Amino acid sequence: MSLSGLGDTGKAPPPPALFPAPESDTPTSGRRRGGAPRSDPAQSGPAQSGPVPNGSRQGDDAGRQLVFFGADAAEPTVADLAGLLAGPGEAVRMGGTARLSVQVDAAWRVHVLVAELASRGLAASWEPTEGARHAVRTSYTRVLKPLAVAWLHGSTKRPPAAFHLTGRRLRLWLAAAGTPEPPDSFLLRLGDDDDQECWESIGVALAAAGLAGALLGPGDGGPAYRITGRRRLARLAELVGGAPAAAPTGAWPTGP
Repeated sequence: MSLSGLGDTGKAPPPPALFPAPESDTPTSGRRRGGAPRSDPAQSGPAQSGPVPNGSRQGDDAGRQLVFFGADAAEPTVADLAGLLAGPGEAVRMGGTARLSVQVDAAWRVHVLVAELASRGLAASWEPTEGARHAVRTSYTRVLKPLAVAWLHGSTKRPPAAFHLTGRRLRLWLAAAGTPEPPDSFLLRLGDDDDQECWESIGVALAAAGLAGALLGPGDGGPAYRITGRRRLARLAELVGGAPAAAPTGAWPTGP
């Protein structure tokens, strides 16, 4: 299936095994290519909606104060997609437009990312790739050009000087490339083709968010940042919010 985002309608491959979406993610009447229903962004997960009245979270977290800069503290915006670029996401410019793409290693990540993109008004498509992986891509759009301009230096990806990590940016990064390492570590994977300077800049932003981690090089199972310790994992869980409905048990950080 072509992922050009330009309206081509090739024969769709079978969807990832997780699809159709979980019952808790109510699909709308619109369907994207590939046969998978597009979820209502408001139903895409327990922590993906905007802030609840009086600064409290629903369900088991009722009465708990929202974390400043946490995923529950603001409405989704296109700027949040910087979280994908902090990880293995890639940006490509074409004329006055740009698109974002990311390869993921599990079908549940496809579902979560497509719903997150839809909640920001961005059309997305996906296709299976080698090694049981999947490529998720947006369409080319002018909306993404400022983000691509800020991150691309020629063909090199590098965060802008003022880059920082909010809960929603971390949520997208984790959905695309976060992996638990029991009992008390979490890996946030980086772009294989990014350079050391890019990785180190991302590490500075992690530390500023209270998530200082150890940089693992390609020879040590990376590139990735390993976030270690119950305190930091609790901080990560606070920032990214509750697990999406599609995430398997144990795939998402939880609080103490």
